[in-house]
Amino acid sequence: MSAHILRGGTVVNVDGQRRADVVVDGDRIVDVVESGAEVTGASAIDVSGCLVMPGMVDIQVHFREPGGTEAEDITSGAAGAARGGMTAVVMMPNTTPAIDRVDVVRDVRSAAAGAPVDVHTSACLSVGRQGERLVDFAALHAEGVRVFTDDGDVLADSGLMRRALEATLTLPGMVVSQHCEDPALVAGGAINEGEVSAALGVGGRPREAEEVIVARDVALARLTGGRYHVLHLSTSLALEHVRRAKRDGTRVTCEVTPQHLVLTDADVERLGTNGKMNPPLRTPLDVAALRHGLVDGVVDAVATDHAPHPPAAKARDLSTAPPGMLGVETAVSVVWTHLVARGLMSPARMVTAMSAAPARIAGLSGSHGLPVAAGNPANLCVLDPTETWRVEPATMASKSLNSPFAGDTLTGRVRMTMRRGVVEHQVG
Repeated sequence: MSAHILRGGTVVNVDGQRRADVVVDGDRIVDVVESGAEVTGASAIDVSGCLVMPGMVDIQVHFREPGGTEAEDITSGAAGAARGGMTAVVMMPNTTPAIDRVDVVRDVRSAAAGAPVDVHTSACLSVGRQGERLVDFAALHAEGVRVFTDDGDVLADSGLMRRALEATLTLPGMVVSQHCEDPALVAGGAINEGEVSAALGVGGRPREAEEVIVARDVALARLTGGRYHVLHLSTSLALEHVRRAKRDGTRVTCEVTPQHLVLTDADVERLGTNGKMNPPLRTPLDVAALRHGLVDGVVDAVATDHAPHPPAAKARDLSTAPPGMLGVETAVSVVWTHLVARGLMSPARMVTAMSAAPARIAGLSGSHGLPVAAGNPANLCVLDPTETWRVEPATMASKSLNSPFAGDTLTGRVRMTMRRGVVEHQVG
């Protein structure tokens, strides 16, 4: 029997929520009916007390393949994403070799065959992420790439950035995504520049390093009419540039990470290198501004910047350990615990920020981020909003352990992830 009915849940879409049962047949949702309605020919899946939402979409993950599979590979990363309620992800191209050619894109696609989530990849803006020569946008776009970024590094050359943004005018769905930190200002820095970096005796990465790149890029987006996306925005300073750009009609979007919505640079003192990431954790003022921006819609999306590293690498001192943290398995629960469960954000807004908007930004909205409604693909996340669970990195799917939320008790647990009608993850 291929038909199923998810019974007893509350359907949450971007426009609100209602008690309803969801009927799935094959890879599609065929009906959404009143709770308890009689439906023949479908096996029941009990989701009582749970929220049935569109599958989550994470548009910034590092699955380290090719070249870094001791930390993660597509198999382990995708398994964690499925556990986290995600049905699609977009990999970043700062791999070894860098994803800057069609043949590497094809290799990644081949490695992702059979993964429990749809694994898409971005491609570099510049060849080898060296910032000297732009990639062949047209060839990569023809291969299906829509997101272009030198993530991990900024494309510092303003002339190249202008040409990249101009390319978005002729290649449908293309977006230029930027890691926004001025390289000269952050050189030698480990964490946010301020009292904590001074107290720990490590170099700082000033908030202004993000602001100056966002300001420049917004100006270039306005000049060209090109489409621009800010990766992992972390400061109130940069957020104001995005706010003004949107008000002026410039084609700008931005994302924030769960960690930048919850943690501050003060947490680095207890977290050690698991609290080191780029951009770094910022100040309480920044956290408050990002939360406000997410709720009022200036911040478009939440993305994890899932960045695994082997324990030996994270065991180095704060100055030399690599930046990054695990995110795909905890993101939904972190956002639910700290924002939705506390009444700061509605479940519907969470669906927008973690499903509909990221799918739209990355060009995936033909199949992901769509409402739980008849006729749409059966890409679903089922969340128990009251269940608590303890974050134990050793039990996660990732090959690495570097979670700043290790030992935390979170509220809201993904009970099931369904992709195109197939249950890819289920608990209990």
